[in-house]
Amino acid sequence: MNKIVRFLSIAAAMIIALAPAYARKVKKVAPKEHTTVEIPKVTKQVIAVETSSTQLILLVNANGTVQTCHYGRKIADPNEFLNYNSGLGSLYGDGAVTYPAQGGRFISEPALSVKYADGYRNTELYFAGVNRTSKDLVNTTEVLLKDYVTGLEVKLVYDAYLKEDVILSHSEITNAGKAPVTLIDYASSSMYVRGDKFLLTHTYGDWAAEMQIDREVLTHNIKVIETKRGTQATQWNNPSFMLSLNTDSFSETDGDVIAGSLAWSGNFRISFEKDVTHNLNVVAGINPFSSEYELAQNQTFITPDMIWTFSSEGAGQASRNIHAWARNFGVYGGAAIKPTLLNSWEGAYFSFNTETLLRMIDDAAAMGLEMFVLDDGWFAMDYPRDSDKQGLGDWEVNTKKIPEGIDYIASYAHSKGLKFGIWIEPEMANPKSNLAKTHPDWIVRSPGREIYQQRNQWLLDLSNPDVQDFVYGVFDNTMQLSKNIDYIKFDSNRPVYSYGSDYLGKDQSKFYVDYVQGLYNIMRRVREKYPDTIVQCCSSGGARVDYGSLKYFNEYWASDDTDAMERIKIQYGTSLFYPACTIASHVSAVPNHQTTNVTSLKFRFDVACSGRLGMELQPKNLTEEERAFADRCITSYKSWRDLVFAGDLYRISSPYESDYYALMYVSEDKSRAVVFTYCANYLNRAIGTKTFTLQGLDPSKKYKVTEQNVDKSIFSGNGKTLSGEYLMNGGFNIKLFKTMSSAVFYLEAQ
Repeated sequence: MNKIVRFLSIAAAMIIALAPAYARKVKKVAPKEHTTVEIPKVTKQVIAVETSSTQLILLVNANGTVQTCHYGRKIADPNEFLNYNSGLGSLYGDGAVTYPAQGGRFISEPALSVKYADGYRNTELYFAGVNRTSKDLVNTTEVLLKDYVTGLEVKLVYDAYLKEDVILSHSEITNAGKAPVTLIDYASSSMYVRGDKFLLTHTYGDWAAEMQIDREVLTHNIKVIETKRGTQATQWNNPSFMLSLNTDSFSETDGDVIAGSLAWSGNFRISFEKDVTHNLNVVAGINPFSSEYELAQNQTFITPDMIWTFSSEGAGQASRNIHAWARNFGVYGGAAIKPTLLNSWEGAYFSFNTETLLRMIDDAAAMGLEMFVLDDGWFAMDYPRDSDKQGLGDWEVNTKKIPEGIDYIASYAHSKGLKFGIWIEPEMANPKSNLAKTHPDWIVRSPGREIYQQRNQWLLDLSNPDVQDFVYGVFDNTMQLSKNIDYIKFDSNRPVYSYGSDYLGKDQSKFYVDYVQGLYNIMRRVREKYPDTIVQCCSSGGARVDYGSLKYFNEYWASDDTDAMERIKIQYGTSLFYPACTIASHVSAVPNHQTTNVTSLKFRFDVACSGRLGMELQPKNLTEEERAFADRCITSYKSWRDLVFAGDLYRISSPYESDYYALMYVSEDKSRAVVFTYCANYLNRAIGTKTFTLQGLDPSKKYKVTEQNVDKSIFSGNGKTLSGEYLMNGGFNIKLFKTMSSAVFYLEAQ
C-alpha cells in the first residue's frame, strides 16, 4: 500500500513540474475581432432570360440576394415580378436562391460550398452586376455575384436560344481573394421550381440495357441521380431528366414539363429537393464525390453547361426543343446525313484477314450501303490483338492479318464507292502490351494496391498532358494510315477503379475532373485538324452519351445490344433527350449474339431505320432472298432518312405502357413524314386493328400513305390520299397481328 501511495505522489509531482512547460507549448489563439462587412445596397430589379416562348425570371432584392421567381410560360411584362412575394419567412432561410451557397441563412442543398484558407466554410453571394449580349438569335445574360468577405466571385451565365426555347446555364467561379480556396461543391446550375406535385422521369441501365425508364412522384427530402463511374458516366444513369409539373402522370402532349441535361462526360450529380413548402430545388453539376478542387488566387473554374427547356405541351415538345437545339448547336456536324454502313465486329470479331475484309466490302457495296468500318483486331504485333486479352495500346498495324496495310483496305473500299472507317480505343491498355510495360506511370493506379482490370484492360491517366499527347497521337497516327479514312469509332470499355495518378501527386482529388477535361483537350485538337472526319462515341455501347461528348462527336453507339426487341426500349429512352441523327442502330444476325432472340429481318430493319442505319453481320450468311430484302430496305431508307436526321420527333405510344410502340418524324413544313410502328406483344385477334393517333401533321393537308418494303400492306388506306385531320383523329388503324411484327409508312403531302 505504501508503495502505491509513494508512486502516486511521484507522478503528481512530475505532472506539476511539467505543467508550465506544456502550457508554454500550447498556442493560444486570440479571438478575432468581429467586424461585419457592409453589403452594398442595390436597386431592386428583375432579370428576365427569355426565349421565343419561355422565360426565366430572377429577382434581385434590395438586400442584394438573387432569387428565382419563375421558369415557364412567357410573361409580357417581366417587371410585374417586382411585386412578387414568395411568402417564405426567415424560418426558411433565403428561400428560392438562384445559386445557393453554403453559408448565411441557407440550410438546404447548396450549389456552391467552399473551404477557405482559414478553415471557414461560409459563403454569402450578393448581386454585383448584370451584363447582356446578343448574337445570332442567342441572347447571353451574365449575372455577377460576390462574397464581400472573401472576395469570391461567381458569374452565372445564361445562353438563351430563342428559336429552340432552350436555356444553357453554367457558373464561373473565381477566387478573387488573397489565399487559395478549395471548392467542395461547384454545381453548374440550380433551378427552383414551384408546384404541388412533381413527376420525375429519368433513366437507369447497364451494359446492353442502357437508357431504361424510371418514373416516380417526388416526395419530401432529396432524390439524387448520379454516377461515380468516371469514364463511363452514363452506363448506369444518364445526366438527363424530365419533370412533369403538378401531375402524377406522364404525357407526351399535355401539361407543363421541364427537361434538363448536363453536358459533362464524367461523374455527375443532380439532386431534387422537395422542401417543407412543397416546392422543388434542382441542383445539377459535376459530382463532388472525391473531387475537391483548389483554386489559386485569380484562378477561375468554369463548370459544364446545364441544358434547360420548358414545354407547356407535354414531354414530346420538351424533347423536340432539346433535339432542335442539339441539331443546330449541340452535336458536332448537326443533322448532316451520315452514311449507312457495314461494321465488321459481329460479322468477324477478331478472326479476319485481308480477304475477309475485301469480301465484306464487296457485299456492303452490292447491298447499297455507303461505308465499311473495320472494328477491333487490326493492330499490335508483339502481342497480336487476336482477343481482348492483349495488344491494346500498341497501335501498329498487324501485318500478319493485313500484310498489305490499312491503306490497301481503305482504298479498296473507296474503289467500290464506299467510305472507310476504323476502330480505336486509345484511353486504354492491356497489361499484356508494350505500352503498359514502357509507361507504367501512365496507368491509373494507387501505390501498393492492385491495378484492377475490366475487360482485361487498364485505364490511361488523361489528367497527364503526356498521356493526352499519346491519345491524340493514336487518333492522328491512325488517320495517317490512309488518306481514305473517313470515320473513326472511338471506344472506351471500362470505368475507373481505385483511382490514383502519378502525375497529380498530392492533388489526387482533381483526377475525376481533370480526366474529363483531358479528354476534351484531346478532342479539341482532333477537331482542329480533322473537322470533316465522322467520329462515333462508343463506350461499351452507350456509356458515354451526353452533350459534353457530343460537342465533339457526330454520333454514338447507343448499346452493344443489337437485338431489335431490346433496342426498342433503349432507343425510346434515348429519344427523350437525344435526337435520332445521333443514334447508331444496326441490323445484326439471328439468333442475336447478346440475347439469342430470333426476330425477322424486316423487324430488325424497321427498328434500325428509326436511327442511323447500319448492319453488323456477315453478309455471306444471308440468303439470296434476305439480300434482296436488305437492298430494298436500304434503298427506301435513303429516300426519307433526311426526316430521321432532321425531322421533328413525335412518340405516338410507349413500349413501357403498351404492347405497341410507335413514333414518327415530320418535316418542318409538315409536307412529309415517316411513321414506325411495332408490336412487342400480341395478345389475340379479339383486339382487332391497332389504332394510332398520328401527330405533327397539318390537318388541312392531304397525305399519300405508302407502306414501305412490303408487297401486301397491313393498312387499308395504303396508297390512298388521306387528310391529316383523319390520320390524327383515329383513321390510322393497322393490322399488327403478330408479336415482333412491324410496319413503316411514308407520308407525303399531295
